[in-house]
Amino acid sequence: MSRPAPAGTDPQRACPVSPVVDIVFSRWTTPILWSLHTHGRQRFVELERRITGITPKVLTQRLRQLERDGLVVRTYHPEVPPRVEYEISDLGLSLAPLFAHLAEWAGDNLARVEKAREAYDGGPALP
Repeated sequence: MSRPAPAGTDPQRACPVSPVVDIVFSRWTTPILWSLHTHGRQRFVELERRITGITPKVLTQRLRQLERDGLVVRTYHPEVPPRVEYEISDLGLSLAPLFAHLAEWAGDNLARVEKAREAYDGGPALP
C-alpha cells in the first residue's frame, strides 16, 4: 500500500476512490442503477414507481447525470405520444461486482454497525 498523501494534497489525489464514490454513490444513483440492472429497460414512470420517495425533478436530474457519465443509455422513440426508455449501459453493468460485494458486506455487517450505533448513542455524553 502506498504512503499517505502529505497534508494539503488535493483530496482527489489523496484518495483515488473519491471520484468513483461521487459518481456512483450519490443519494439516488444506486437505487436507479439497481432498478435498471434488476428490471432491465424501463420508462421514466416505471422507475418513478419502483424508487419510492424520489421526486420527478430529482429523477430527471439523476438520469441526465448518469447518461452524461455513461452509466445509463436513454432511447427516444419518436412516436405519438413520444416514448423514452432508460437502460443500464455496459459501463454501468461493470459496477455489478462492486454492488454484489457491497450487498454481501451489508448482509454480513449491518447488524454489527447497528450495535455499534446503539452502544455509541447509549454511552456517556461526549465532552
